[in-house]
Amino acid sequence: MDMGVAPSPPAVTRMSLRQHIRRTMALAMPVMLARAGLIIMMTVGTVMVGQAGPHELAWFAISLAPQNMMLVIGIGLLIGGAVLTAQADGARRSEQCGRIWKQTMIVAACVGLVYAVALQWSEAILLGLGQTPEIAAGGGRVLRQFAAGMPPILLFIACSGFLEGIGRPKPGMIVALAFNLVSAFLSWLLIFGHWGLPALGAEGAAIAATITRWLMVAAIIGYILAMKDGAHYSVRLPFAGHHDGILKQLRLGLPLAVAAGLETSAFVATAIFAGWLGDASLAALQIALNVCTLAFMLTMGVSTAAGVRVANAIGRQDRIGMKRAGWTAAGVIAALMIVAGLFIGLAPHWIAEIYSDNPAVVALAVPTLGVVALLVLFDGLQGVLMGTTRGAADVVVPLTMHACSFWIITIPLAYWVVSSTAYGAVGLFWTLFAGLVSASLLLGYRFHTLSGRHIRPL
Repeated sequence: MDMGVAPSPPAVTRMSLRQHIRRTMALAMPVMLARAGLIIMMTVGTVMVGQAGPHELAWFAISLAPQNMMLVIGIGLLIGGAVLTAQADGARRSEQCGRIWKQTMIVAACVGLVYAVALQWSEAILLGLGQTPEIAAGGGRVLRQFAAGMPPILLFIACSGFLEGIGRPKPGMIVALAFNLVSAFLSWLLIFGHWGLPALGAEGAAIAATITRWLMVAAIIGYILAMKDGAHYSVRLPFAGHHDGILKQLRLGLPLAVAAGLETSAFVATAIFAGWLGDASLAALQIALNVCTLAFMLTMGVSTAAGVRVANAIGRQDRIGMKRAGWTAAGVIAALMIVAGLFIGLAPHWIAEIYSDNPAVVALAVPTLGVVALLVLFDGLQGVLMGTTRGAADVVVPLTMHACSFWIITIPLAYWVVSSTAYGAVGLFWTLFAGLVSASLLLGYRFHTLSGRHIRPL
């Protein structure tokens, strides 16, 4: 690969296991909280919508399925920017970081606009996914309200990735957590119709999320442009003449986007299949998916830390540091997910009742949460191991592994469960469990192979 003109790699200093864990957690914790902040917005909306009625919750749930698929694919496209930023920073080419950020922002804006236009046909999309006319109509109205929020959420992720790549994740965390208060207040107003406003139910939650996303991206862009060391990272220099780097990002990001889409499509497929079983099953599945997603925020933090630390090690040409950074992150997420799984397994009824007071929904959600308690460990492992391979800019082989795990194992099994058995939402989650175990084992083997090689920075 063309490395360009770069200074000699910095001297390598070996760290103890305790230091590796401390470094990983120092980067992971703010990222966890930042990603959790984004999901908490949806969780608060889900809980409030659940109090508005099971039909509203079902419409909100089905609107999240295609939206989440789009977001994950979009984030995959943007990951290339974070990887390139981390490698440039690790190789002491800081002046390239701002240029990479601007390239990533262009990609984010273009993808977000495409999504916003596509979601104008939300009802047709849901009908095409096999939903009933009632669910498609209700979910379509909600999904159209999310359309205008697609560009800002991707722009926010692009900004967060840049800051995480230069080892500065706290601003994204602060913005994400602070604006949860704004989102919760707007949701309270618009879902239930307080202060003389109309009660919009699930649509109100979507409008609140969209407004909040625009405020968040304005705040984080303002921070980046005002950084005291912004000149060091060239964030305020003109962008002209550097469009070729966008193609490099897309070559790296497209396979990552497809791989992320393959995994998320398995979760989306379970929501679609649950929609075939009726409102109660769909609402119960949404509760389990939301809990699973909340737990996955731990994974997002550790995965990002793993990817950045692996990329930094590659930037300074430290193969042993790369290996230790990756496996330390895997051990950290295993410990965290065991704790999370124990909590979910010990309190499924209490968790289900937070989301809904409908007895039929709670009865279906409780056993499904029992499967989630086991599933989160492997969900965490595959997520972090994907982060380690991503930091090494290894994209094609992990893509194939995800295709095998989720499209050859999970989705066919999920279709069989819905069409040929009576296992319902519980059975759907067991199919996800099988795919995640497969992905964890395959990606673990892949990183083991990669960490035995010398990998040059991009």
